[in-house]
Amino acid sequence: MHEADWKTFQAELDTCSFVVLGRRSHEATPNAAGRQRVVLTQSVVDLEKRSDGWWWNPQTVTFAQMAVRLAPQGGKVGVPGGQGVFDHFLAQGTDEFHLTRALNVHLPGGRKVFSGSATANERLATAGLVPDPAKMLDGDGAIELTIRRKPLKEGLR
Repeated sequence: MHEADWKTFQAELDTCSFVVLGRRSHEATPNAAGRQRVVLTQSVVDLEKRSDGWWWNPQTVTFAQMAVRLAPQGGKVGVPGGQGVFDHFLAQGTDEFHLTRALNVHLPGGRKVFSGSATANERLATAGLVPDPAKMLDGDGAIELTIRRKPLKEGLR
């Protein structure tokens, strides 16, 4: 974990109406900030409120149905994820993806951001997300954040 990345990540999550994680990510990370959490899982029938957050089965309740219930006023949704959660939202047409990289670190055998053989950048490009210029999060140039977004449609600028 890198302090500059962690602060940026936490600040973004603080602006969200709710965050969506996979079950394993949810279980591995305590909800110290007390954010409204949604656990994407097929272990519930639809959308179930539990003491540790909302448990959501996207096979039976659409994202729109779930979001209206949890944030009727609207807002931003954070997806700190887990690979299956990232795969799900990329397939559904996410608008934006923040990808942070530690440039001088190589983790052989590590878990990829998305399933399959393509790199994260390849998957994001295939989904139509265009990168903003990369931003260095620290003074020594070791942590890089690239935000990829859906391009604005003509006439909507």
